[in-house]
Amino acid sequence: MTQAVILAGGKGTRLAERLNGRPKPLVDVDGIPLLERQLRALAAHGVDDVFVLVNHAAEQIEAFVSGRDFGCKVRLVHDGEPKGTAGAVLACIDMLAERFLIVYGDTLFDIDLEHMIAAHEMAGADATLLLHPNDHPADSDLVELASSGAIQAFHSYPHAPGRELRNLVNAALYVVERSALEPWRSFSTPCDFAKDLFPAMLVSGAHLNGFVSFEYIKDLGTPSRLDKVVGHLRNGVVARASRSKPQSAVFIDRDGTLNALKGYISRPEDLVVLPGVPAAVKRLNDAEYRVVMITNQPVVARGECTDEELQQIHNRLESVLGAEGAYLDATFYCPHHPDAGFPGEVTSLKFACECRKPSTGLFVKAIAMMNIDPCRSWMVGDTTSDLLAAERVGVSSVLVATGEGGADGKYPVAPDFVAHDFGAAVRLIVDVYPLIVNAVGSVLSKVAPGELILVGGPARSGKTTLTGVLKRELRSRGLNVQSLSLDRWILPEADRGTGVYGRYGIAEAQASLLGWLEGSGCELSLPGYDRSKRLRVEGGNLKLSKESILILEGVPALLADWPTARSTRRLYVTGDEDARRTRVIDDLVDRGLATPQQAVGIYNERQADEVELVEAGRSFSDVVLSLDAIVSGRKIS
Repeated sequence: MTQAVILAGGKGTRLAERLNGRPKPLVDVDGIPLLERQLRALAAHGVDDVFVLVNHAAEQIEAFVSGRDFGCKVRLVHDGEPKGTAGAVLACIDMLAERFLIVYGDTLFDIDLEHMIAAHEMAGADATLLLHPNDHPADSDLVELASSGAIQAFHSYPHAPGRELRNLVNAALYVVERSALEPWRSFSTPCDFAKDLFPAMLVSGAHLNGFVSFEYIKDLGTPSRLDKVVGHLRNGVVARASRSKPQSAVFIDRDGTLNALKGYISRPEDLVVLPGVPAAVKRLNDAEYRVVMITNQPVVARGECTDEELQQIHNRLESVLGAEGAYLDATFYCPHHPDAGFPGEVTSLKFACECRKPSTGLFVKAIAMMNIDPCRSWMVGDTTSDLLAAERVGVSSVLVATGEGGADGKYPVAPDFVAHDFGAAVRLIVDVYPLIVNAVGSVLSKVAPGELILVGGPARSGKTTLTGVLKRELRSRGLNVQSLSLDRWILPEADRGTGVYGRYGIAEAQASLLGWLEGSGCELSLPGYDRSKRLRVEGGNLKLSKESILILEGVPALLADWPTARSTRRLYVTGDEDARRTRVIDDLVDRGLATPQQAVGIYNERQADEVELVEAGRSFSDVVLSLDAIVSGRKIS
């Protein structure tokens, strides 16, 4: 048996205009009384016995539940004079099971209660409190957790000036052991769980645990909050936030992506959040992405920072985000490092683990914990470790130009998308990507296994972005899709000829792909190209099956003769020339390859020896797309 107690004795003074003489538990929530929604939600998650503690207008609640089947046994208890939330439960403790849930009578929720109870059991806690971040932590009562999940302190608002705390708020849903409440029978009343009893229990040594969840729970105790909850029901927010539904997530690296890259950060004051990051995180929150930070922090293994001190650093980050209404749904960090033998290190943390990126241990943990769908999720980071981890776990990667900007060169892996900074990455995910998907829907619907897709067009016109969209969407449909940029075959500067053909080893690319082009499966050893150093590097391996779809993208993709009998689809990407010119110049300057004046000269040279020839590929294409036009809402050319 799983038992719950609903605290339903309040008058609902703030909701009086919506109650029309009814008690608060019977307030209409989009056509269904709140109490009915609560009872059915409890029953749906395995609760079969419910006590409803009533007071004001108890006879109306009794008449409502009498003779009705809610999927669970329902018993009403009149709690007499107001005793507060904790006092009401303590007064009827002899009726209750050894373990029970406590639900507040003014909340709408859809929580995986079996999951919460399992976490409570695993922790061996006296009580487990549902916690979540919110968009106004500075004026909220906050809960401090140890890395184990044990509650260490309750911090009531107002907080001391300059105090930086983790953004975790008591969501008012608990799992409680009756034995933990027994010693508190005579606790003075009225008393409240959050403000009185739980803090007292913590001081006395009780084991209180925090269960952090993104799932939906909202207090609807005022007209404005009620209207917001009804809106969430009608537009699907409540249903989409259920842990039973696969979630879309954006995994985010920390150093160099969210904050300035400043070596090993061991003090909160050293963490400087990059411009635009809080607003970008809030956009992800508002778009219903689960925002999960996954970060390697060998500073702990180096002995320069403890787990507790690292939490203070992350508190700084969460405080900066919270000041602009943004929050992280979860943070996972790896404290290990594989290289040992340094003064001051923590030897127990010096080993090759499964959680340090590019290993996927932390991703796997987050995916299981939050029911994340990798096909609908993203990874934003600044290193090849981030990109390789994303590839291994099956999420789309976005490389940002901040921090390392991919120049660490540790792993031969290419990003699915590239963005100038985290804000641009979020605009790509939230704004640009859906527009492109909508524009290429007819193309996607026609692609079949084993096809070759060629994506060509001028430099910086959006070919890589379009390729990333095609790859992600086709994979989400269960197809085996690989992509290759012809930039892998750019020749070292000393080996180049003239014109666009002279810059690429097209014959080498054709020879490498010949087996697959002729209809077989093959495994390739690929070259790579370091764009900042203009040198050939190792490019890793790629396995293509006979049924693989291969997307080849690059400036000369439509100009080369690809010897194949495979069905071939040709896409030409064009764009607004003024915008493309700006992107070309900015790219050369950002990579340190030219001054602004020199970059203008390089652009003009490329216009003379490349663009006319490349634009000839337009006549060979099946589809012409302008990503600039798509994004700006103009007609696709």
